[in-house]
Amino acid sequence: MNNPLLAEFKTPFESSPFSKIKIEHFIPAIKESIEIALQEIHKITVQKEVPTFENTLEKLEKCGKLIGRNTSLLFNLNSAETSDELQQISQQASPILTKFQNDIRLNNKLFERIQSIYQNEDRLELSTEQITLLEKEYKSFVRNGANLNLESKEKLRKIDTELSQLSLTFGENVLADTQAFHLHIEKEGDLKGLPSAIIEMAAEEAKSRQKTGWVFTLDYPSYVPFMTYSENRVLRKKFSLAFGQRGFQDNPQNNIEIIKKIVQLRKKRANLLGYKSHAAFVLEERMAQSEENVKNFLDKLSEKSKPAAEKEWENMKVFAFKNLNIVQLEKWDIAYVSEKLKQVELDLDERQLKPYFQLEMVLEGLFDIVNKLYGIELKENSEIETYHSDVKTYEIHKNRNFQALLYTDFFPRPGKRSGAWMTSYRSQDKNHRPHVSIVCNFSKPTQKQPSLLTFQEVTTLFHEFGHALHGILADTKYSSLSGTNVFWDFVELPSQIMENWCYQPEALSLYARHYKTGEVIPTSMIEKIKKAAHFQQGMQTLRQLSFGYLDLSFHDQQASQIKNIKAHEKNKISHLQFTNDNSENCMSTSFSHIFQGGYAAGYYSYKWAEVLDADAFELFLEKGVFDSKTATSFVNNILSKGGTEHPMILYKKFRGKEPDPSALLRRAGLS
Repeated sequence: MNNPLLAEFKTPFESSPFSKIKIEHFIPAIKESIEIALQEIHKITVQKEVPTFENTLEKLEKCGKLIGRNTSLLFNLNSAETSDELQQISQQASPILTKFQNDIRLNNKLFERIQSIYQNEDRLELSTEQITLLEKEYKSFVRNGANLNLESKEKLRKIDTELSQLSLTFGENVLADTQAFHLHIEKEGDLKGLPSAIIEMAAEEAKSRQKTGWVFTLDYPSYVPFMTYSENRVLRKKFSLAFGQRGFQDNPQNNIEIIKKIVQLRKKRANLLGYKSHAAFVLEERMAQSEENVKNFLDKLSEKSKPAAEKEWENMKVFAFKNLNIVQLEKWDIAYVSEKLKQVELDLDERQLKPYFQLEMVLEGLFDIVNKLYGIELKENSEIETYHSDVKTYEIHKNRNFQALLYTDFFPRPGKRSGAWMTSYRSQDKNHRPHVSIVCNFSKPTQKQPSLLTFQEVTTLFHEFGHALHGILADTKYSSLSGTNVFWDFVELPSQIMENWCYQPEALSLYARHYKTGEVIPTSMIEKIKKAAHFQQGMQTLRQLSFGYLDLSFHDQQASQIKNIKAHEKNKISHLQFTNDNSENCMSTSFSHIFQGGYAAGYYSYKWAEVLDADAFELFLEKGVFDSKTATSFVNNILSKGGTEHPMILYKKFRGKEPDPSALLRRAGLS
């Protein structure tokens, strides 16, 4: 087989030649590249020379580059452009890759060399980055079973293999249930309250399915506007229940038993390695450090935000009864009533904002903002191949030097999972610049108008671009310490701090222009947007905290005792919710962040990083939101450094002090 995945990419910037890559190429390429890597590792272990950083750690760092490139391609495509065949290949690849990782981490001879360096190498001769890499590799081996006996190592291998496959299956089930449901409307009266653009999009969706009328799906650009604006409460309920039933139905996609297995296996794995829980294992390598610290962090925020949330809820109830004739507020009423209340209290209608946020204009403004801050320039390159016609590619330059490739993929489609994320096709090291991608699910353009974003979608775009900047501006020697390879509760700082520029008049004037008239968004609207940032912050904070509590409960010392997932979920978060529980719904069965993604025992990190970003942005507010000195310091101490030093050290180098937790409460209007 002439397999392009086993050769160097002879393309511009060594970009991925998507048109040449076939599904049948992946498994042979992965197997062959694993063999190459294992041979390289064998050469490291049979050396007669005394172990040194150069002849062991640096050589190990270079191993597996081909595997990394090919698996990034596979799993990125499986998220953004999947198919039944690609899902099957991913399931085949998962145990192969898990075995390879275990073959490395459980290699006694390799570990002995690393341990020898860790215990004996003169640290004074190593750079800060080299010390960090040495400590990271040593801990990685220990935390993945290097000190276990043979029997325990075999148990660990089996657990890791099963966990990798269960995680993939969980995500496939959520995607299948998401795509299986659609709301088909044939009576025009049932569209009352919906914006014309959403109606047009639904008509085009119906046409694509060869149906009459309008079709709404569980993809966010369709689901969220419907739940926000539809005046038909019966249909809102139907749609809401369908969304909450993903992974919780009596069908082959039910995720209940998968969750139980994942939770039990994670606990078993942690115990095998000498930890009391999976959370204890995870948090050892986090800024938070322990379950107790996370719990205290969540409790403090809950204590501050719950009184505000209770007032907001009472206000909602009174408003809904007086103005909308809703006696009992239910889950399917929240977005609708909140929007109506916002229109009254703030004189702000999200539909009035959307014309000022044309996707192309927002993107152009975002590029202008990062140019002002960090001196990077983006230029579209239509010659570089992509995996779908929706995807665009940009060259990024700084000081006329090539900095990175950026892929953007903005619209929902079959085979693309919901949500938004940043990923990488190639990481940065001293010899390579990165290829990064941001993937979102925004409202598609229609025949009558371009893609117009909600303000929440604007902040999502800025958020994901913040993650991308962590990769784009990375400047480390070793790829395993580059970009987003940082402590998990630090990784959201670059993304969340970018959201702040969505609220600044100096930034908004660059991109918030009416798509028809070109008029800059009025100052009065900007003031309303800023006030809206405080709107129902108590309730929104409690919602995020409830996810953090639920996540922690699936990974603490009592996690393996969970018998009924639905009852457990209700027990853990009902005290932070105001609507009645519905027996047909279960949030956990579609909680992809923790059962498919990397946020297990780490969902608290969103709020943790909000503390960091609120405190960090106060410096920008003090010096100026486009202050070049502050921006340069943020690049030099945060964005370019990746995981080369402990995040608190990096943060204090930028900020001059440890973060002030009250900064978040001040910004949210809860202090």
